[in-house]
Amino acid sequence: MVVWRGALAGVLWLLGCAGALAAGLPDFPALVKRNAGSVVNISSIGKLAAATEPAADDNSDDGDEDASPDAADALGTGLVIAADGWLLTNRHVIADAEDIVVRLPDRRELPARVIGTDERTDLALLKIDADGLQPATVGRADALEVGEWVLAIGSPFGFEQSVTAGIVSAKGRSLPSEPYVAYIQTDVPINPGNSGGPLINLRGEVIGINSQIYSQTGGYMGLSFAIPIETAMDVARQLRDSGHVSRGWLGVLVQPLTRDLAESFGLASPRGALVSRVFPDGPAAAAGLRTGDVITRFDSHEIDLSTALPPLVGATGVDRRVELAIMRGGKPQTLAVQIAALPDNEPPVASTEPVVTSERPLDRLGLRVAPVPPELRRQLGIPEGGVLVEQVDNSRAARAGLRQGDVLGMLNGAQIPDPDAFDRTLEDLPAGRAIALLVLRRSGPAYLALRVP
Repeated sequence: MVVWRGALAGVLWLLGCAGALAAGLPDFPALVKRNAGSVVNISSIGKLAAATEPAADDNSDDGDEDASPDAADALGTGLVIAADGWLLTNRHVIADAEDIVVRLPDRRELPARVIGTDERTDLALLKIDADGLQPATVGRADALEVGEWVLAIGSPFGFEQSVTAGIVSAKGRSLPSEPYVAYIQTDVPINPGNSGGPLINLRGEVIGINSQIYSQTGGYMGLSFAIPIETAMDVARQLRDSGHVSRGWLGVLVQPLTRDLAESFGLASPRGALVSRVFPDGPAAAAGLRTGDVITRFDSHEIDLSTALPPLVGATGVDRRVELAIMRGGKPQTLAVQIAALPDNEPPVASTEPVVTSERPLDRLGLRVAPVPPELRRQLGIPEGGVLVEQVDNSRAARAGLRQGDVLGMLNGAQIPDPDAFDRTLEDLPAGRAIALLVLRRSGPAYLALRVP
């Protein structure tokens, strides 16, 4: 009897916990009822293979959706943003479609035409001839908090009106595929076919457009990314008004600051965006920004991480003047810069090939350097100075990331005039000091930090 009562008490306790847990969960059914009418299925006619959810690690668009006989043409999901037939979806959903068909929640099927697409954000604006549709209630992604519940509605593998839920894992996430989008990262299960569908907060507001997953298998692995709704709606407005999207351009390449880099530049903490290249004809160059400057504020926005800068610049109106707060030589300065339009193709970075030109001894970093060959200097746009790394031994320089064929342009913010001057400067540096080397490569310039042995 005692054992039975103990077991009964345990069951009652578990039931009580389950009830308390259920009482504390969001009202997902209400959120679905409020938003399901704004979510449509997008399919094509005459397309042999359907687009898949791009993976954030390789931005792949290849794959199939073969969940059912009707899923062979299923491409993805769309969101109604206006009652008279304006829809948002991902560009990769309709990129190769011959004919686009939109299936509404009431089972009507209507042809759609593409008004415009934007490759950088992977968004597309569609139009169908319909009235009285249920537009989505748009919220604010910038009001999201990490850990907040969110919900997705879409057509994974062709299964329409499928609902998944999770939490916001991170905000302002930058991906290699597009630095101008500050993605919302979640753990909401997203699969091929969810592309273009809404991410919804607990107030029933759409705060993102589901776009990418991070995957090494092609399927969901716990990381999914959504385009903030503010970015998506701005793209939709521009596509509707002009058929194309314009973005602000500062004309720099930036990289993160490490602790050693911060020390080498005389900074108390690794905060800000380190400028590794200034394009000669860009707005930053005209404003006096230099390689090695650290941008700590853009207009009214503090810059803690380098990844925060590109989305802010891209969202800034063309020809607008903004103030930059920078650190130069360990001292704060402010510059005024007039933002230009982002070019369709940003200036390319020339390739660098290792060329052996000398037999100098290894220096204290374990490097053998030589003059930069004229052809390589021309390709990289280096008017003078710099040294070519001919050899890197198994030293801390190699561990820091230096390799044969690198061109070293600056040491601790100062131009490197020639190999002899580089060697003399190294010999005069105290042991244990952190130094910053500006390295020029095919992939672009970047600072590397290492300590003098």
